[in-house]
Amino acid sequence: MNPTEKLAEMLEKVRAYSPHADLAPLEKAFAYSVKAHENQARASGEHYFVHCAAVAESLIEFKLDLPTVCAGLLHDVLEDTPVTRDQLAAEFGNEVALLVEGVTKLDTLQFVSRDEAQAENWRKMLLATAQDIRIILIKLADRLHNMKTLNFLDREKQERIARETVSLYAPLAHRLGMFRLKSELEDLAFMYIHPAEHAALEAEVREMTAGRDAALERFKSSLEKKLADTHIPHRVLARSKSLWSIYQKMQRQKKPFVEIQDGMGVRLITDTVANCYALLGLVHTEFKPVAGSFTDYISVPKLNLYQSLHTTVMSPQGDLIEIQLRTEEMHRTAEFGIAAHWRYKLGAATPDAHLEEKLNWLRQWIEWLQDLKSPREFLESLKTDLELHQVFIFTPAGEVKVLPAGATPLDFAFTVHTEIGMACVGARVNSKMVKLDYQLQSGDICEIQTKKGSVPKKDWLNHVRTARARSKIRQYLREKGIVT
Repeated sequence: MNPTEKLAEMLEKVRAYSPHADLAPLEKAFAYSVKAHENQARASGEHYFVHCAAVAESLIEFKLDLPTVCAGLLHDVLEDTPVTRDQLAAEFGNEVALLVEGVTKLDTLQFVSRDEAQAENWRKMLLATAQDIRIILIKLADRLHNMKTLNFLDREKQERIARETVSLYAPLAHRLGMFRLKSELEDLAFMYIHPAEHAALEAEVREMTAGRDAALERFKSSLEKKLADTHIPHRVLARSKSLWSIYQKMQRQKKPFVEIQDGMGVRLITDTVANCYALLGLVHTEFKPVAGSFTDYISVPKLNLYQSLHTTVMSPQGDLIEIQLRTEEMHRTAEFGIAAHWRYKLGAATPDAHLEEKLNWLRQWIEWLQDLKSPREFLESLKTDLELHQVFIFTPAGEVKVLPAGATPLDFAFTVHTEIGMACVGARVNSKMVKLDYQLQSGDICEIQTKKGSVPKKDWLNHVRTARARSKIRQYLREKGIVT
């Protein structure tokens, strides 16, 4: 890596989306990081600064503000060099120092086990993230480059880091709506968790890609012709499915790769919500839709605010094509998630409602996680609440509540309201009485029965999956001296 060329490249990319920014702090952070890490090397043998530059480049790709990019360049100086927090703040200001401090791990010598160290580092980082969301964006960029260079570590470390990535980092990227990053992290982890399956699936996908690309181009051409006279503004993008998501679908459906129907897909991007539905009507008129394949994530967005219409149609040649329809704003959110909202918040006169909604969810969630004293319980709750597979449960009034797969009526009760959860004595699902450990399924209508004066029981801790329910139950039991 030529440092002069690398710096010039970074400056040019930042200027492209932030033309009026004073880039002197970026130049200073670049030089400072090179100097601080000058005697350090990565496991690959490369100069350590190569990693710092890669993290900053990812943050530039997210089009983040200058303090975040500077913190990306400096993210390891507190952890891996003699530089102190006060020295860093004196050189770059408190904002950059806070960001770097937020991603700095605690000294592992403080802890008796790896579980405890991992849990406390996550707790520290999430608490810092609740104050400034940019901290998690730096951490995700850091993990992305670490995953790209995992081949230089021994097998045990590769598998441990890959499993942590797929169980914590990728779901967190998903929860923040950063789908492109999530897919990249999962595919990189897949190589190390299931190397044989990854190699076999990659070969199958490569073999089928030539034929599929041709089929996809034929469909795109046919679609463009059908939409040419509509005068609805739109663009068509091809969509490739990640290897990990194909593998997961194969496992869930117990099907070989050739039978997975949504390996091929396109995105139709337009200007307004009304035009999303108008284009959907035209697509269904021109191409035969597959029964049961339509999902409306515009009317009911996912927890991470993802919005699109999904449908699968049959092409004239008999190929199954999944189509996602969304607006340009929805597309930005789907690609960059919270990073996109952060970007649009910069310089805005009013706060971004989407960003505030995400931060409120994060703050509340961290509050619940803080109540869990055992490191193992903390990590398990963290993984559960980041669960990608969700169920959509209805209140009797028709309001939708989104819960992780495996959630019970008790989880549902606490999601509706803490007081309803505390006084819960029973539940009816689809008009039938069920036990409190019943696993809810998408589409269930759940009605909670309460009784004045009723209180949580200790065995409830065995029947809940969400951090919120677990935290509220433990808090009550601890106050009563039932648990410590």
